[in-house]
This record gives sequence, structure tokens and C-alpha cells, in this order.
Amino acid sequence: MISESIIHTLVNEKIEGTDLFLVDLSVKPGNKIVVLIDAVRGLSIDDCVKISRHIEFSLDRESEDFDLQVSSPGADAPFKVRDQYKKYEGKNVEVITGENKIINGRIITSDEAKFELEVKIPSKGNKKITTTEIVQFNYNQIKQAKATISFK
Repeated sequence: MISESIIHTLVNEKIEGTDLFLVDLSVKPGNKIVVLIDAVRGLSIDDCVKISRHIEFSLDRESEDFDLQVSSPGADAPFKVRDQYKKYEGKNVEVITGENKIINGRIITSDEAKFELEVKIPSKGNKKITTTEIVQFNYNQIKQAKATISFK
């Protein structure tokens, strides 16, 4: 079976010096390789093709056959790496805390240790009136975060 560490090295070779980042990587039985990448500026099909070709041309199908898939994690997928928080700065997300509380807001900033979320709090007397509060989270305080998509 092809080693995940080999694939990880190949992906890192190709994305080094770019705004691309690795979100997830797996090698499943039968050498089914799945690589999920993303980019702060947005991911193009060309980005996926370049990484796919780099991996494919670096491995020998004659010695060990494989199935390769390189794609983005998808707009509705939960965040897996901290770079995704950076990508979604200024955008709306849904956060599920360790206490299973769901909080919707806009990511203001993120760094290696934490991120800040701007949350609108409805007034108790009038739901149309809201106040804004900045809430800070350490990554270990949340179970899940993902982008919220609005078609308004």
C-alpha cells in the first residue's frame, strides 16, 4: 500500500510557496488516494490538476496501481485545519461549541491559537433590533465550524 507520508511529501512539494494548503489526506485500501486542498484566494480546477499530475508522475503505476482524487473539501464541509479559518475571515460561519451550543457569526480574525467571531445578538424585547458582540474561541473550545452559505 502507498504510504500517506509519501503523498503528504509530494503535496507539500507542489504547494510550497503558494497560498494553497492541505486540508486532508487519506490512502484507503486498494490505494485509493484522496487529497483535499484549498486556498485562501479560492481553489481552481487548474490547482487540483497540477497537484494531481505531480503526484501521478511521481509514483510508479507499474509497481503499485492507485486511484487518485484531488479536490476541495466542499463549501459545506466542516473545517479541518486552521488555514480554513483564515480563508473565511470576513465571512459567515456556524460554530458548534464543546457544550453543543450553535453560534452563527462572521469571522473577524484568526491565528494559530484562536479566532474571533462577530455575533449579532437580538434584543429581548424586539428581535429586529440587534447588538454586535465579539466572541473569542480557542480551537479546542469548539467541536465543529463550517461556512454558512446564503443566497440572499
